[in-house]
Amino acid sequence: MAKDDKTEKATPKRKNQARKKGQVAKSNDLNGSLVVLAGLIAVSTTAPAIVSGIGSAMRAVLGEITNPSAVTSASGLHGLYEIGIQTMLSTIAPVAVTCMAVGVLANVAQVGLKPSLTVLKPDVKRVNPASGAKNLFGTRIVFELGKSLAKVAMVGAVAAVALIPRITNLGASVGTPPAALGTLIGSNMFSVAERAALAYLLIGLVDVVHQRRRHTKMLKMTKQEVKDEAKQYNAPPEVRAAIRRRQMQAARARMMAAVPQADVVVTNPTHYAAALSYDGTHPAPVLVAKGKGYIALQIREIAEEHGVAIVPDPPLARALHRSVELGQMIPEELYAAVAQVLAFVYRMAGRRKAA
Repeated sequence: MAKDDKTEKATPKRKNQARKKGQVAKSNDLNGSLVVLAGLIAVSTTAPAIVSGIGSAMRAVLGEITNPSAVTSASGLHGLYEIGIQTMLSTIAPVAVTCMAVGVLANVAQVGLKPSLTVLKPDVKRVNPASGAKNLFGTRIVFELGKSLAKVAMVGAVAAVALIPRITNLGASVGTPPAALGTLIGSNMFSVAERAALAYLLIGLVDVVHQRRRHTKMLKMTKQEVKDEAKQYNAPPEVRAAIRRRQMQAARARMMAAVPQADVVVTNPTHYAAALSYDGTHPAPVLVAKGKGYIALQIREIAEEHGVAIVPDPPLARALHRSVELGQMIPEELYAAVAQVLAFVYRMAGRRKAA
């Protein structure tokens, strides 16, 4: 169906499904700009304490290394290590904690407190070279590259406008005492960084509007999809139950149709059955059918009718039924057991051909 047919706003169900998959409207630029601003504010607030702490640490270190044992003995090195750790905790930690807290709050403000673990599940499509090439050379990467260049140009222009007028005043600072010169340079640097951060914040605000519009457009539905969803949820309970039964029957029929193409069916031998297929197009065998009880019996009967090898292996059959979904590749922890089963099947098939 053409993308132009998707003219309807996403329903709450569609939005919830997208959220469970980790598809949310979020601007990383807004998060980054807020963290930069928070960092600047934290540094400006704690600057006297940072300078004092670093100065005290340098004096302490210089005092320690005047004693040769401080750099040659374990206790002396331990003392220097403690000075460094204490200095970092007293100077860098407040800034780091502030930036981390603002980053978390900014992210929560955009997407809310509903984390999704679905994105953490392994997905073969993420490492598919074809999909990677499409993402690398697609129109989206061109847009993102242009956006990145525009961000660099805008922030750089703002920084240059703030910095260039101050370059002509550097000559007037000749002969300024070190303490005053340090204060002057720090003030100028903070002013430039502040303007650049505000420019970055403006970019983040524009980007969050763009991301929300893009997300809304991506979730749009066709009129038929809206009608189907309305029928499913507005219908009486008996109708919804009938629809679910038909969906389950259709899914079971598709699963049974894949059994004849399987390479092996691993059984319990009577309670569980799992059909595996390995055609070389995937890095590992794929589970094409599974079931227990009556469904397992049907899988075995279809496998016998079409000459698919049936191998009794109760632990492997239970593990496949429990941990692998239909259409998914087997996990790494089952590679060895499945490899032994497939090797046995291929060996037996070779002997039949030779006979």
